[in-house]
Amino acid sequence: MKNIVILISGRGSNMQAIVEAAIPGARIAAVISNRPDAAGLAWAAERGIATVALDHKQYASREAFDEALAAAIDSHDAHLVVLAGFMRILTPAFTQRYEGRMLNIHPSLLPAFTGLHTHQRAIEAGCKLAGCTVHFVTAELDHGPIAAQAAVPVLDDDTEATLSARVLVEEHRLYPAVVKAFVEDRIRIEGLRVSIHNE
Repeated sequence: MKNIVILISGRGSNMQAIVEAAIPGARIAAVISNRPDAAGLAWAAERGIATVALDHKQYASREAFDEALAAAIDSHDAHLVVLAGFMRILTPAFTQRYEGRMLNIHPSLLPAFTGLHTHQRAIEAGCKLAGCTVHFVTAELDHGPIAAQAAVPVLDDDTEATLSARVLVEEHRLYPAVVKAFVEDRIRIEGLRVSIHNE
């Protein structure tokens, strides 16, 4: 059994998708948020999952918050840390601590459109495809070895909202699949290249 700790900052729709996937061999050990009012905390608690609220505003520095966050994660003996809409830039020391066992999902086809407002930027750039990327977290924001990607067409009448909704459907499919592959030890990382072996 592999313990998974999920980090959220809001409603945690990707967290919900992973929990509802009920991956064999995986135990959602805790859901942690840097925002005490995050809607996802209540959702997880209603399902009997341990929750932790660590308000980043209560810490004097990014390093101090990351130390407290790491202590909370480690108290649940996490094999895998999953970022699901966790809106904090993590320190290099933190990312190194969980190297090779911390995943993030980003709403673009990386390396294109790192950062925020990815869907609007894809529309404005005239992209014909947009999508999402599950990647292993490194110190460099929205970089790190790419585990999987899913693409959707960008339609002529798309808005940021309509494109975002279509990409989110793929996020909810792709992220649990990658977590499942990790739990089943089917992922290999070599430099920036990631291979996922068949079941």
